Amino acid sequence: MMILMNVRRLWVAGLVFAAVIGLLPFSFHAERHLETATRIEGGEPEEVRQELSSHFRSPFVERAVLVIEGLPPADSDDGAQALGAIVSGLKEEPGVSGAVSYLELRDPIFLGNDGGTFVLIGLEPTQGPVESLVPKLHERAKALEDRLRSRYPAVKLELTGELPLNFDIRKASADEVRHSEILAIPATLALLLLAFGSLIAAMIPLAIGQLAIAATLAIAGLLASRLHLSILVQNLATMLGLGLGIDYALLMVSRFRETIVAGHAGPAASVLAARQAGRTLLISASTVAIGFLALLTVPISEIRSLGVAGFLVTGMCVLLTCTLVPAALGLLGPRIDAGRLPFTPRLDAHLSGAGDRWRRWGKVIVAHPWMAIFLAGIPMLLLAWQAIRLDTSVPRGDWLPQAAESVHALHTLEQMDRAGVVQSLRVIVELPTGSIAQSDAGWNAIDGISKRLASDRRCARVISITTIAEGNRSFLNSLSRETRRTFLSSDGRAALLEVLPKTSVSLRDQVGWVRDLRKTGAAALTGVPGATLLVGGIPALNADYQTIVSDHLVPVTALVVVGTLLALLGGFRSLFAAVKAIALNLLSVSASFGALVLVFQDGHGSGLLGVPGGTGSVFPLVPIVAFAIVFGLSMDYEVFLVARVLEARRSGLSEVDAIPEGLARTAGLITSAAAIMIVVFAAFTFGDFLVVKMIGFTLAVAVLIDATLVRMVIGPALLRIAGDWNWWPGGLATVRIAPGTANHK
Repeated sequence: MMILMNVRRLWVAGLVFAAVIGLLPFSFHAERHLETATRIEGGEPEEVRQELSSHFRSPFVERAVLVIEGLPPADSDDGAQALGAIVSGLKEEPGVSGAVSYLELRDPIFLGNDGGTFVLIGLEPTQGPVESLVPKLHERAKALEDRLRSRYPAVKLELTGELPLNFDIRKASADEVRHSEILAIPATLALLLLAFGSLIAAMIPLAIGQLAIAATLAIAGLLASRLHLSILVQNLATMLGLGLGIDYALLMVSRFRETIVAGHAGPAASVLAARQAGRTLLISASTVAIGFLALLTVPISEIRSLGVAGFLVTGMCVLLTCTLVPAALGLLGPRIDAGRLPFTPRLDAHLSGAGDRWRRWGKVIVAHPWMAIFLAGIPMLLLAWQAIRLDTSVPRGDWLPQAAESVHALHTLEQMDRAGVVQSLRVIVELPTGSIAQSDAGWNAIDGISKRLASDRRCARVISITTIAEGNRSFLNSLSRETRRTFLSSDGRAALLEVLPKTSVSLRDQVGWVRDLRKTGAAALTGVPGATLLVGGIPALNADYQTIVSDHLVPVTALVVVGTLLALLGGFRSLFAAVKAIALNLLSVSASFGALVLVFQDGHGSGLLGVPGGTGSVFPLVPIVAFAIVFGLSMDYEVFLVARVLEARRSGLSEVDAIPEGLARTAGLITSAAAIMIVVFAAFTFGDFLVVKMIGFTLAVAVLIDATLVRMVIGPALLRIAGDWNWWPGGLATVRIAPGTANHK
């Protein structure tokens, strides 16, 4: 029977391995298929884009900004000649649907404070995503720069705007993932060697982590042709693939080594290890997957992408661990201890020595449970209390990757006092009846709202059909077709107003402005009953993002908590154990959020992470995503510990003896797995992406707190205090975690 089971496992493992190898080619450059733009389902910014595309047929639905320095002023003859050559060269580039400069509009907005200028470029790709045009624009700009340099040695042409910024963020994200892997993998291998004392045993979890990452990125790249998947998929897949893959494989290898020490042959030991650890891993993985599934309910492409990536990488980690690892272990047998490091004890002595130390620790906890809860619980509660001050508005400061050309160009626009061109509010006003171009009432309504918005202290400039025509409707016929299509809809009832905020207006104030406009409404702003207003652009996207995350935080939290509770009830068959695990997880998450507030929001020690002075708030994305991830990850260690305590109880030990025995069997595993996860997550705090820094820091702190204070102190103390209530209502006979297990000594 055992032989048949081994043969079947080898066949299954072979099929899984072949499938993963088949996916590997699709993982190369998977980031090219992932998006950097954020899309909000049903959001006004997306409605504005659709309106401009379908009803206006605007050539500037998608756009970039070419920032120009080192030329004579655009309103001079030499400057106009050079600018004309640049605009003509840009229009020759396939995919460029329009180019507007000072030459076309003669608007002072194009004249920067320091003599620089810019060209607004409309983009409409003939094939592929619009971002594919950015590299070609870079090449065109470089060619134009080289052509002008002989006459103007200081000339500099740089691209910025939402699309180039997104493109550079994609490149920086790929570089950051590689950098984080370079930091994390050697440190992870060192910790695995320290945990196992054997090179072969250490390499297996690391290999599973790498395979899980590659398979997840491959599947995500394939799905990206049909789904809007964010570039953050790459960061999360790498972060969790290493963490979870190693975590799960570590449990399987540890179980196998114990079974080998107990005297079983390799094939039999692998079957027993898979049986014992398999169910524990399924329960653990289900709690992690529930958190990611809950993220799919949030109608933001970025957050849904993380839900998809997290679900994929969790499933891949548990699949590989439950198929490939037992097959490899069965073939290795006692050779799992091959490559033993010098001066490290043999396998049986290594396991025994570590277990004895944790057994003694467990006896201290069960002897003084209330004292343990008090000493560990007070600092956690104080830290968790700080989470009340969590602010999810847009963080202050400059958090874009500084080395990127698009970021440098954006800073140049700021020096020119023209950064509002990138951060403009794209306001579409639609009248209930009549034509704006053909009726005085319609024209006056758009002229009135343009002047009202221009008078706002936050406004640098309003560009609309009426401001371009200088308030004179008779000038419309002299405007180019391109200009009319940009600012006036095909039926004449809707107009676009480009509202440029002053450079001094912060992102947070821009969001407040969007909300003020929406609250006031088109009817009040135009004086026309029935008029409607849509606000798009980057500030509107930020406003909608914050609102949606805020509205979904409580429902997502409830889904994760209830879903995890049901999963634990199905696994533990114990209400008390499930409720206790939920409560401890909530405490761990709250404490990690408190640390996030103190370090990033308040700035205590943030300089060590490359964020001097703090950010004043955290990205709206961080709390909802971190909660979904942390809640599942923290449950891993609870499942590991309770499973072993249950085994000890079933073997005949009392609660007082079973808890130290459970700690002896799992504490080394938990601390090793936690140390590896902390190293992996911490590696992502040293990159340039502030949002990734925040997520990595929160996860690292949560795992540190959970694996030390919670699972090594508070959890065992509560088990001791609860006694037989731990297994209520059905008692030991009905609690199921790993059927058929035995306490191997």
